[in-house]
Amino acid sequence: MPEARDPLADLRRIAFLLERAHEKTYRVRAFRGAAAKLGKLPEGELATRAQAGTLTDIAGIGDVTARCVVESLNGEEPVYLRRLEATAGQDLDAETAGLLHALRGDCHAHSDWSDGGSPIDEMAMAAAQIGHEYLVLTDHSPRLTVARGLSAERLAEQLDVVADINAGFANIGMSFRLLTGIEVDILADGSLDQTDELLDRLDVVVASVHSSLKDEPEVMTRRMVTALANPRMDILGHCTGRLITGGRGTRPESRFDAEAVFAAAVEHDKAIEINSRPERLDPPKRLLRLALEAGCRFTIDTDAHAPGQLDWLANGCERAIACGVPADRILNTLPAEDLLAWTASHQKTASRK
Repeated sequence: MPEARDPLADLRRIAFLLERAHEKTYRVRAFRGAAAKLGKLPEGELATRAQAGTLTDIAGIGDVTARCVVESLNGEEPVYLRRLEATAGQDLDAETAGLLHALRGDCHAHSDWSDGGSPIDEMAMAAAQIGHEYLVLTDHSPRLTVARGLSAERLAEQLDVVADINAGFANIGMSFRLLTGIEVDILADGSLDQTDELLDRLDVVVASVHSSLKDEPEVMTRRMVTALANPRMDILGHCTGRLITGGRGTRPESRFDAEAVFAAAVEHDKAIEINSRPERLDPPKRLLRLALEAGCRFTIDTDAHAPGQLDWLANGCERAIACGVPADRILNTLPAEDLLAWTASHQKTASRK
């Protein structure tokens, strides 16, 4: 008899691949939820139920997930998983593949503490398993109530959770590191939606505009330039705010003086994010080329809200290569310590003010 596989790992792998393919949320939840529920069964009950054919008696376990479990326990790669694996590869040209390989981490990701779909530890472990050296946890700030933005108290609590997760990685000999961060809202006056004291405690601060996206160009430009001058900010997230596809529909780009915004980023040594989400792909290529010509530095990030989405970095790499962005202008090609030295240089500026 073939040796049994780990059925819970197979269910989570299926969920990961569905997330990476941007499949419907309910399909992902069916597998990820099944893995979570079956993982709570007493020892031996999973195999007993699989043999008796009673897995579907458990609420939330359907015929497809049950069949995957049975196949896995029989030592077979589940058919559903095998089909996903066969169609999951991305055909990347050599330059794009080389840049993807050069990336050491991801500076923008969310957990279920705000509007993400998975716990922090699952996001961190998924990042480690796909080869990242680090992941920056950037849940939303309080004003974005629709995304369950973190109050100062919840963010402070999250910092302790991140410390415990990193201690757990160290205890099992893994060099992976979860970095603290936030995707902080840029408010109407250009200020950042979190206390200075907490922003000073974070490793990386991504700042993005999420409200009043139809502001007049002069207003939006002033708002973004003010934020870039803030020494507690490191990365300008999805700068136009556009949506080009997806379940939320489409949304046009915000209008602003791109030359002024990118000049401010260069002046204050802040990075422009190349957002890899399929519905964003922000900035548009014409602005990405303009930012490159202005002398900006960049990060390529997934803005992941689920583990499988952490594998979207290739989207940003393709755009960077198409626009001629060299690897030495992309900050997450750096080891964690060098990335943190760069962000710390902004914090030193803050301490002098």
